[in-house]
Amino acid sequence: MEYGAIDLHKKESQIRIVTKEGEVIDRRIATTRAAFQTMFWGRAPMRVLLEASTESEWVAQHLEGMGHEVIVADPNYAPMYGQRTRRMKTDRRDVAALTEACRQGTYRVVHRRSAAQRAVQQQLQIRRALVQNRTGAISMVRAMTRAVGLRIRTGGPETFLTRLSALELSPALTDTLAPLRTTIATLNEEVATIDEAVGARARTDPVARRLMTFPSVGAITASTFIAALDDVHRFRRAGEVTSYLGLVPQEYSSGEHQRRGHVVRSAQPEAQSLLVQTAWRVWLSRDPRTAGLRLWVQRLAQRRGKRVAVVALARRIARILFAMWRDETDFDSTRRRTAQRATPVDRSADSVTVEV
Repeated sequence: MEYGAIDLHKKESQIRIVTKEGEVIDRRIATTRAAFQTMFWGRAPMRVLLEASTESEWVAQHLEGMGHEVIVADPNYAPMYGQRTRRMKTDRRDVAALTEACRQGTYRVVHRRSAAQRAVQQQLQIRRALVQNRTGAISMVRAMTRAVGLRIRTGGPETFLTRLSALELSPALTDTLAPLRTTIATLNEEVATIDEAVGARARTDPVARRLMTFPSVGAITASTFIAALDDVHRFRRAGEVTSYLGLVPQEYSSGEHQRRGHVVRSAQPEAQSLLVQTAWRVWLSRDPRTAGLRLWVQRLAQRRGKRVAVVALARRIARILFAMWRDETDFDSTRRRTAQRATPVDRSADSVTVEV
């Protein structure tokens, strides 16, 4: 069987193929469908290894369409790079290490999200970008009105233009703010359109409907959580989910010293952010179904501070949603369940639900 590897880059990629006879083919090609077609079309089926990246999915699908077996591997898996050192790093060395890893099987396969959930995630990413742009425009309008001694009442972004119209602005300032008014109105319409589409899809999705039985979790949060995990059964326990979502603290501990910092950087920033927002909503709510969670997080806040406590609550919410999805059960505030714990050290990592 032939083996190959691709060191993917945005414009050009390094290719290495090792034939059955041991011949090594090295090429540098443009990262385009046509270039990959020329390089791989008509060759005997081979196993090709490439690192997970922005371009990896379409390249993998393109090669699979030509009959090749494609492995998308975790670039953070150090054994995959063999004896490569940072002092001597080139694309040719990288692709040689990847080819050897492909031959020996020293790689860690990453999960490739389903086409349906990729489409949902792309839609949600567009929504997040629109919301960020709307927030920026609203902040600029607030700054300009404050500069002339006017204050806009607080409220949701959907009603911002109504509250802005209640102010008596000078003709000059009205003309100045006109482009921002138009921008905010357009963004409101686009966000509302996406929200309607996501809500309609969530109402027909049994998993989303189940997750939305948790108080303060709506269609956007549920859909984002589902798109991030894609397949609940690829996680063995709740601790893996919270690590994947970046809801665990950074840690550098050695000997008697233990240092923990902010939450780790997440591959799913939208899910991480929405879970923290959900935690704030639970904190501020008076829903009796989350009374136990609020009592727990308020006690924690007295010891560790409000911000740390809210992130801890977001972590617990992620565990609950994972357990609800995995066990196919709706939220039940009277339910109390914990997984088997191997050792006392694993206590926080393996708890899959909370005491409520």
